[in-house]
Amino acid sequence: MEALPAKRRFGTAPVYFTAVSTILGAILFLRFGFAVGTLGFWGTLLIIVMGHAVTIPTALAISELATNKRVEGGGEYFIISRSFGLNTGATIGTALFLSQAISVAFYIIAFTEAFQFFFEFAAQRFSVAIPRQVISLPVTVVLGAMILRKGSNTGVKMLYAVVAILFITLLLFFLGKPADGSLATGQLPVRDIRNMSDFFIVFAIVFPAFTGMTAGVGLSGDLRNPARSIPRGTILATLTGIVIYIFVIWKLAISASPEEMLADQLIMGKIALGGAVIVPLGLAASTLSSALGSVLVAPRTLQALANDASFPSMRLNRWLAAARSNDGEPVNATLVTLIIAFIFVALGNVNAVAEIISMFFLVTYGSLCLISFLNHFGSSPSYRPSFRSRWYLSLTGFLVAVIVMFRINTLYALTAVILIVLIYLYIQHYHKNRTGLESLFANTLFQINRNLQVYLQKSESKRKQKEWRPGVICISKDSFRRERAFRLLNWISYSYGFGTYLHRIDGYYSRATSKQAAEELEKLIELYETSHNHVYVDTIISPSYTSAIVQAIQVPGISGMENNMVVFEYDKENPENLGEIIENIRLIKAGNFDICLLASASKEMIYRQGIHVWIDFNEPENASLLILLSFIISGHPDWKKSFIKVFCTCKPGQSADTLRELSELITSGRLPITETNIEIIEVMHGNSVKSLINERSGSAALVMTGFRPETLKHNGETMLGGYDQAGTVLFVNSQYQKEIV
Repeated sequence: MEALPAKRRFGTAPVYFTAVSTILGAILFLRFGFAVGTLGFWGTLLIIVMGHAVTIPTALAISELATNKRVEGGGEYFIISRSFGLNTGATIGTALFLSQAISVAFYIIAFTEAFQFFFEFAAQRFSVAIPRQVISLPVTVVLGAMILRKGSNTGVKMLYAVVAILFITLLLFFLGKPADGSLATGQLPVRDIRNMSDFFIVFAIVFPAFTGMTAGVGLSGDLRNPARSIPRGTILATLTGIVIYIFVIWKLAISASPEEMLADQLIMGKIALGGAVIVPLGLAASTLSSALGSVLVAPRTLQALANDASFPSMRLNRWLAAARSNDGEPVNATLVTLIIAFIFVALGNVNAVAEIISMFFLVTYGSLCLISFLNHFGSSPSYRPSFRSRWYLSLTGFLVAVIVMFRINTLYALTAVILIVLIYLYIQHYHKNRTGLESLFANTLFQINRNLQVYLQKSESKRKQKEWRPGVICISKDSFRRERAFRLLNWISYSYGFGTYLHRIDGYYSRATSKQAAEELEKLIELYETSHNHVYVDTIISPSYTSAIVQAIQVPGISGMENNMVVFEYDKENPENLGEIIENIRLIKAGNFDICLLASASKEMIYRQGIHVWIDFNEPENASLLILLSFIISGHPDWKKSFIKVFCTCKPGQSADTLRELSELITSGRLPITETNIEIIEVMHGNSVKSLINERSGSAALVMTGFRPETLKHNGETMLGGYDQAGTVLFVNSQYQKEIV
């Protein structure tokens, strides 16, 4: 516990200087002349504006996120993982670490360009083409040895020195004049913009200049007060970069011709006072400081990943997370970073890799902006940053990052996205119990759902004619004995409605029944957890069936829409609960609910044998609901190889008119029922529809027919009995006639 104060020893300055030294890096000295020479001042200014359309929202997002929770080691990774979940954070963090590690090699290779005079001298004097690795590899070894031996304290001290050289170089550049013989006029040319068709080609080359903005965030574990130092250092470094970039391209535009800028990548050396010496020195300082910043930040990202057990081997996690006892340096993570950097330095050319690095940085920046936007939109009570950005800035940063990724290089952008998806799937595979993508949009979805519910309620109240869709509720205490009621709700709510299944627990609300309800709810969710499940499951504690119904029907469904249908279910062969169902029918009708009585049979439902619908045109309310429900149920994947057959009963002599009306209804309603599957049956006086159902629908998977509550009240259970030859039967009563067309 006493080692913590010794470890957290830095203030705002290291954050600022680490970011600034990376912002004012190799691209500034080697590629800004090329950009101005190709696009002109205004074209390059547009690149700077677009680049900062990503980096400024990201800087503000980081500042916001860093002031919401306690930030520890790992910088951007820590912020992402604590906001998006550990699995998502580990995915982006892995890509971020690789980008940072390879960046070390990129900056060291760029550092060798400061020794251009040496390579030219060797080529002219001795006719020897000395490879760049003669300088880059020893520099990598020396830099790594220094960091491993002395730690970040020495690295930060060096950082101050190289930043001082960097600013002196820039000062002498601004004080310089056009080179002798230059065609530059000393004034900004009118309409200095050209070759805009090459805009994104140049943007791809220049963009790494903007990726250093978050470099200082990686020191979060070494800061005394990250919530203060990260916002101040990051924002100040970003603003410094903008100002210097604009002045540099202005100075280039007035001090050299386009031809001169395109011909000499170190054109700044011909403009600055003492430029032959000071610009290569500044280039060396900027690239070395950028490499130094990356070699300080990358190991801390890797260490934070290991601390969160992001890798499949616990032994590897412990080894990477290990820190030196006297100063807390992540020596093992630093060693891994240096090995990766050394490999890419040895390859000598990371131009192609540099674009992939940019892609991963853009993914990181876009993710940070997206987190900030979702936190704004989600309005979580736990999100209380002391520094606040604006949601529209964060959204702009995210969108620009995505657009720029694909405009720079579609193949590399897709490669970056695919790699991240593969990394995520792998991490999710061995960390199944950790928070993943499912937590990403929780608060946002809550807000969307809340606002939609309020909107729907207001809009529904204003509509004179409302489109019917089922909002179904079912209460049952037989959830673990029979699943037919749940399956019916699932069929009805799969595509067109919403189903709420309430498992009833007998008794009064108490600590014991509450615990029982929680346990049984968990079991139910596991029991019905399938890809085709679209029913909301919950429990209700009540001492009686009637009180449970009264509680349930007064509360709107979880979807926000009013429930308009109640499903009752009983065992057809052993209808022990049918009596209490019939007793509560009047209560349901008082609330203007449609009613479904499901008589579950032990007979297996063979879906391909179809749904048989029995309707009576003298009961138009029931007929319309029966036809609609049969269509809705048949849309579930369980019934994909099934069919609907309609039997319509009528009085003698009405068969032709009934067939015509029913055919027109089905055709105008665009229902998947063919005329060959419609049968009109004239019922003679004294004949029983029940016997017809037993005769014609004994093999059907599901039989649907209407009923009248008044008849059920007078005849009781006998009205529902006698369907011995049929399997499962669904009795339907509609409150009013539904519009099918």
